[in-house]
Amino acid sequence: MGTRVLIPTGALGLGFDPEALAAGIAARPDIIAVDGGSTDSGPAYLGGGISKYGRAATRAEWGALMAARAEARCPLVVGTAGTCGTDTTVDWLYDITLEIARERGESLKIARLYSQQPNDRVLAARAEGRLIPLKGAPEAGDDDIAAMSNIVALAGAEQIGAALATGADIVIAGRATDTASIAALPLMRGAHPGAAWHAAKIGECGAYCTTRPATGTILVEIDDTGFTVTPMAAEAACTPRTVAAHMLYENADPYLLHEPGGHLDVAAARYTALDDRRVRVEGSVWVPSEAYTVKLEGARLTGWQTTSLVMLREPRYVANAQAWVDRLSGELRRQIAARMGLGDGDYTLDFRLIGVNATLGPLETGTAVPNEVGVLLVTTAGTQERATEIARLANPFLLHFALTDDEPAPTFAFPFSPADWPRGPVHAFGLHHVMVLDDPMAAFRLEVTEVSRAEAL
Repeated sequence: MGTRVLIPTGALGLGFDPEALAAGIAARPDIIAVDGGSTDSGPAYLGGGISKYGRAATRAEWGALMAARAEARCPLVVGTAGTCGTDTTVDWLYDITLEIARERGESLKIARLYSQQPNDRVLAARAEGRLIPLKGAPEAGDDDIAAMSNIVALAGAEQIGAALATGADIVIAGRATDTASIAALPLMRGAHPGAAWHAAKIGECGAYCTTRPATGTILVEIDDTGFTVTPMAAEAACTPRTVAAHMLYENADPYLLHEPGGHLDVAAARYTALDDRRVRVEGSVWVPSEAYTVKLEGARLTGWQTTSLVMLREPRYVANAQAWVDRLSGELRRQIAARMGLGDGDYTLDFRLIGVNATLGPLETGTAVPNEVGVLLVTTAGTQERATEIARLANPFLLHFALTDDEPAPTFAFPFSPADWPRGPVHAFGLHHVMVLDDPMAAFRLEVTEVSRAEAL
């Protein structure tokens, strides 16, 4: 019998089917593992050290998983706590955990794995030649690294395993690879490494590898030759196609997956339907690397933003929305220079035509003319006050600017009042590098706390 890993959902905050979770608990898992986040939602969360998901929703789901852990009598692990995995979001989820433990009157051993990196550590790694850019990495000189708001390293199975080795009931990990929390315990128990990492990749998003992705919960059982995937929702099924397809998800290569300490190669993997719901996978290979590396993610402040939205419905303006924006942009730049004394390097104006090309920009190929177009102006400057001042200068032009000089001034519609909304600080990703470590724990910090029943009460 192998190691049974119950994955309740693709990410803490996405929700799960309570009946599917109950079925998973009845299957007697050895560990419950859930991912807490990723870079999918952009750099703002890493830059600000905040969670994408609200506290109330996270608390409700985490409470249900803590109750499931108590019933299953197994460890509960979350990786990339609080969406971005900074020290602040680890502590945020830790505080939620303590609240729930007090309410439940539980005695718990809680391990916190911190992944945040001091800027000086990364600067030292660069000076020593241990900071290696990946393909497409941005320029990251000393000044760029020093300016990062937050830097995190992605923990792997070794770091999660160190936290589990403390005997913790609950592990709250900072930034980690999506697969690490699933692969760690099977690897500690001597499972086939290729199977452990492949199962972790397939299971990272919960029921996304099934015919019913929204059900959330699956069970992967990893042994010394391969792994088996079983959906926990009665209406869901795994097929060789749905399981194999997940290697394509968020992965540049359908056969290779890079992790700290090596890479997974699934070119020879075989996917076999055991019945109409379960799939067995064998043949995956783990290839250790010569150097142990962890990927770094960093975000830096790039400015402050204010947005404005105006709606165009007059057919001629809808059909010529891009020409109107091009003409308006030129006029606004002249007005900003004349009235505020600012040059192009002091701010940016970004127009997005909602209903035309707001998502793809110049890559858009659609030709149909919509009934209306929303023109979103995104103003970015060095301070919030300046960004908002520029947006307010633009206000009457958004409302009344004509397509040509020889026509009456039009009147468009602002859907909200006030028409400008300060968005606050704006961040950009600034690191796409790996850092070489002599010891897998050299860039991580582990803290263990025991909460007694008396303390909880």
